[in-house]
Amino acid sequence: MISKKIRLAVCLAIVCAMTALASTAVFAQETSQSSRVAPRENDANFETQLYLLLATNRDVEEGKMPVALQPVLTRLHETLAFKHYNLAASFLNRVKHNGRLEMTWVGGPLLAPAASPMGNPSFNQFTAVVRMVTDESGRQLVRMEDFRFGSRVPIITAQITTTNASTNAPTFPTISYENVGLRTDISMTEGVPIIAGTLNVGPSGDAIIVVISAKRAGN
Repeated sequence: MISKKIRLAVCLAIVCAMTALASTAVFAQETSQSSRVAPRENDANFETQLYLLLATNRDVEEGKMPVALQPVLTRLHETLAFKHYNLAASFLNRVKHNGRLEMTWVGGPLLAPAASPMGNPSFNQFTAVVRMVTDESGRQLVRMEDFRFGSRVPIITAQITTTNASTNAPTFPTISYENVGLRTDISMTEGVPIIAGTLNVGPSGDAIIVVISAKRAGN
């Protein structure tokens, strides 16, 4: 009986040792793979594309849109009641994985010409932290955390007539600047443009559509 117990104990010890060795090997392999993947992700650069679309019911001529925005335009026509969409501005930038992208710029009026006949500029800002993440199903997504877009757009608030005895005295519009913007966290499929938000601007009912996309950049 003693010898059987000894043999059983020895067998159990061998099994435990083999199990421990196998677990150690698997852990080492996973650690090695993780160490190989992490540097690639950390060193990755992303190209971000920001599009600003003007949505309006005014009788304006629609300009040519990038091919990449066709699915977005189809979605907009299906969900919003605007007649026309035009590309007001587009920007291409590069940022490192887990890096913060910030940009400010002065541009032309984002509204239709009738809303800003003097051609007053708009003042804009965009910022986001960009990183690659993996969801619960194992899909890789691009996440923009603390995504912010803001714009100060010129709006006509009144018409002023110069003090002149002539009945043909010219009138000049009074322009005021209104702040519009959005702030959100957003995830997207790599390289697929998505609608980040819609901003109504001005009494005319026009709107600015913010569209964003991001993908890993080549060398």
